Amino acid sequence: MISPDQVEAMIKAGLPDAQVTAVSPDGEHFEVTVISPVFAGKRRVQQHQLVYGAVQQAMASEAIHALSLNTYTPEEWATKN
Repeated sequence: MISPDQVEAMIKAGLPDAQVTAVSPDGEHFEVTVISPVFAGKRRVQQHQLVYGAVQQAMASEAIHALSLNTYTPEEWATKN
């Protein structure tokens, strides 16, 4: 089983400038919010591909069964909040 902290660390390793929050009710399904300036100018699917790239190994080994993503640029996040 993998912890939310481990998921956050994997994403931060792949996207070092990102702010990441991960929660999981069961250790297999994760809801993740990622805020990163690297997302600027990218479509949502491209943003998600960047995050999936960071957790690819854990997804392939099925340590992460499902990942629900919310991705934002810092500007989008500031507007949302």
